[in-house]
Amino acid sequence: SSKGAMMDNRFATALVIACVLSLISTIYMAASIGTDFWYEYHTLSPAENVSEAGRSIWEEFISEEADENTYTYALFRFNGTVGLWRRCITVPKNSHWYSPPETDMTTNCISFSLSDQFMEKYVQPGNHNSGKDSNRTYLWRLQFLLPFVSLGLMCFGALIGLCACACRSLYPAIATGVLHFLAGLCTLGLVGCYVAGIELLHQKLPLPADVRGEFGWSFCLACVSAPLQFMAAALFIWAARTNRKEFTLLKAYRVA
Repeated sequence: SSKGAMMDNRFATALVIACVLSLISTIYMAASIGTDFWYEYHTLSPAENVSEAGRSIWEEFISEEADENTYTYALFRFNGTVGLWRRCITVPKNSHWYSPPETDMTTNCISFSLSDQFMEKYVQPGNHNSGKDSNRTYLWRLQFLLPFVSLGLMCFGALIGLCACACRSLYPAIATGVLHFLAGLCTLGLVGCYVAGIELLHQKLPLPADVRGEFGWSFCLACVSAPLQFMAAALFIWAARTNRKEFTLLKAYRVA
């Protein structure tokens, strides 16, 4: 019986660790979907920002008709940040833009509508006469859909886990593990699609010499979420399979 208790402790520990990893990765994933720092632009010379030209770029950015070329140019010029759902720029708070550069700054964000998310991308960003760019169109759609698929799989896995607890059986934990593994693949796919999409965009619209671009912390949360999902999956599957094997051996031993 002490051997049985030892076995149970081992599986219980593995399952607790798997659940904690699963919870952390879900929180990271939800936080990365909901924040706007997937990609950040840092403008090294913001002098142009306080000019009349700067004002017109800003006004175009907040208009609903802003095309990809227009809003990307504004992101370059105004220390922009981009999320999966929103794009943001930092502009002077003051209504008259001729005040000194060290005025208060405020962040203006515009959400991507659902139609924006599924809209076709063009070979020349913003120019619908240049033809459809299939690669960028599908990468953009995938980067919008995959995080939700990933979260859905994790939640479904958690439900199966709860059923397993109710039935006092470790066997359904295999299904939970498989779902976490699939969620990890979706998260990896999301990260890959996002990186590829940004690279392709910057090939079409190269960064100006005085602008630096980098992946932000929201992107990093998604990157960390994937390995956590795989680790949780491995622990769930290991605990369920090993427990089943040992249970079968124990039964055989008792019969003998």
